[in-house]
Amino acid sequence: MNKVQDIILTDDDLDLLNSKLGLRSLFKSKKIDLEKTLAEVKYEIQLREQQAELVKLQTWAIENRKKIVIIFEGRDAAGKGGAIRRMSAYINPRYYRIVALNKPTEDEEGQWYFQRYVNKLPKPGKIVFFDRSWYNRAVVEPVNQFCTQEQYERFMSQVNDFEKMIIASDTYLIKFYFSITKEEQQKRFDDIRKSNLKRWKLSAVDEKAQGLWDEYTRYKKVMLEETDTAYAPWVIIEANRKTEARLFAMNHILNTIPYK
Repeated sequence: MNKVQDIILTDDDLDLLNSKLGLRSLFKSKKIDLEKTLAEVKYEIQLREQQAELVKLQTWAIENRKKIVIIFEGRDAAGKGGAIRRMSAYINPRYYRIVALNKPTEDEEGQWYFQRYVNKLPKPGKIVFFDRSWYNRAVVEPVNQFCTQEQYERFMSQVNDFEKMIIASDTYLIKFYFSITKEEQQKRFDDIRKSNLKRWKLSAVDEKAQGLWDEYTRYKKVMLEETDTAYAPWVIIEANRKTEARLFAMNHILNTIPYK
């Protein structure tokens, strides 16, 4: 074992630091931080391993004409989009879609609420990632008064049966809720505001999120309690650490869908 900068390094650690990935991470900033570099390299290795498994999973889904729906819900800036990007980085783009629907059109407002989502469900052999989903009506819409109390209650009375029908149509349905603290959300908002490349991400709804934190919490608790079913359970992910949240979500998918 070797001691460098008061950090005990194993031979495996040294091999990681001397790898192409390790050297690139080590010297990308002026200040060398061995602990941070090791954490980054280990994360990248795990990430690549799981991304390779997701390619296998997708191949299995294509060959066996399986349909997969993965829902990402959570607070604004919880890391949903980043997790989806890592999951979809190497899979075949012809066989998956990322769905992030805007506000309903005038025609859609007159339809059955779930209709616009039914139109986005996967065909055999396809995967659909929902970056927010029909659960907008369970939290975001009532908190921001984008729907009436009657519309909210109607949704809550129908959503479990809707998901039961999806699963009965030979579709795998996984529901993630990315959970972060109020302090972490504020920190991420501040980081976005400081970045010229990311500032566009902050919407009017995001700007009000901190002030409405308690309202979001109230509706979130009801959603998680009333729509957590045996056939479509919620998987709650502590997402203050983005890297751990991504790996956890990917690992859950790989362990849930029997692609092997």
